Amino acid sequence: MKLLLDRIKLSLLKRTGIAQKKKNYEWWKAKGYDNQPEVTFIFQTHNKSLEVCHVLEKLRRYEGSKEIIVIDDGSSPEHTRRLAKALTGPNDFLLRSNDLFEVVTYDRAVRMANGKYIALMQDDDDFAGTSWVNRAVELFKKYPRMAILGGKQGSDVELRDGALHRVKTEAEGPFSFVCCVCRAPMWINKELFDQYLHHNDFLFAPVQYDDDEICLRSWTLGLQVGRYDARFRSLSAGGMRLWNRTLLSEQTVRNGKRLCELYRDQMTTIQQKVDESNKAL
Repeated sequence: MKLLLDRIKLSLLKRTGIAQKKKNYEWWKAKGYDNQPEVTFIFQTHNKSLEVCHVLEKLRRYEGSKEIIVIDDGSSPEHTRRLAKALTGPNDFLLRSNDLFEVVTYDRAVRMANGKYIALMQDDDDFAGTSWVNRAVELFKKYPRMAILGGKQGSDVELRDGALHRVKTEAEGPFSFVCCVCRAPMWINKELFDQYLHHNDFLFAPVQYDDDEICLRSWTLGLQVGRYDARFRSLSAGGMRLWNRTLLSEQTVRNGKRLCELYRDQMTTIQQKVDESNKAL
């Protein structure tokens, strides 16, 4: 019955032409859609719309061209409604999925993004201003072979107990090359991603160590991975540890072994490339 009533309503709208008078090219152009933004910000969120909305206003102050993509991964309706209400700009997008987690959702969003540089973010991230964005753009322009840039502590990896483990590196200066970085923020050079990397490795789905994998893969393809200090702080407890502790523990073991199987024979070469890149700074 509802479908029938809606059909009658739409038929009347078509005959009267009321709906056709509401939209035209000038109306669309006035929105200011930018198909070639410099930066794309991508958020992964689950039931943390308040936190995301808090930082959205800060991101809008970035003076460069930008687009914002928020991945709503299985949030309750109240959070989805709040996000939809906040994302009103011409370059704002809301992607809805059902508990697919980071490997799948980030991959889809990255391939959708039009920004030259993409910042993968999480729903507990916070920051004071937008200088961390300007710095990242500067570094990408300075190092054109850098595919990944992390704003947190960089890490080396070592083989132990049949798995690869992260070993935090001591920061040397405001910028350095490292084996791996983790989210967030985790920046991606979109052109290099499209040309060489293409996708997240779905062997690591639904979550964990996929960020390490894409970093190590970058080095094997002749690309570089860097780290700088974005000076992020946490707004709240991280969602993975808040709602998915058991899954995270299982995936840490499973994907640690997978990472080892894929890269243990290449770690010496990768570390040499990291050292050579740092010597050239």
